[in-house]
Amino acid sequence: MTEQQVLLTPEGRERLEAELEHLRTVKRPEVAQQLRDSIDEGDLSENVGYEDAKHEQSFVEGRILTRETLLKKAIVVENGPPSDTVAFGSRVTVVERGGGKESFQIVGFAEVDPGTGRISNESPVGKALLDHKVGDEVAVEAPDGLLYFEILDIQ
Repeated sequence: MTEQQVLLTPEGRERLEAELEHLRTVKRPEVAQQLRDSIDEGDLSENVGYEDAKHEQSFVEGRILTRETLLKKAIVVENGPPSDTVAFGSRVTVVERGGGKESFQIVGFAEVDPGTGRISNESPVGKALLDHKVGDEVAVEAPDGLLYFEILDIQ
């Protein structure tokens, strides 16, 4: 069985590496200090601060492990020369039929952040946009029915 590869944009890899560095050099020492401070308070059986610090330590260590694993499996897809078709890493401006303009960047699942317009290449909208050109109208199956997007720009 092969492990799933993680597709990343160069910017996505930088963000993951920066987060990992922050977790290792800032968060981990902060939590370790919280644990030491809680232990110094004495009786651990009723020490809420100790329990909170242990939970935070577990979260931070899990996040570090997750980020390390993602980066080990990562394949960075370099942005090639501008293309006339939507590809991984493309920034796409669309207009929904009967709606307004929206812009998306097509990224891998590890970089998804809908709030900043980064959508997965595996999502319904991401899949539908791939390999299309400016002027194309694409249909996307959504829970409320079909949505139609016209591609206005590709960067």
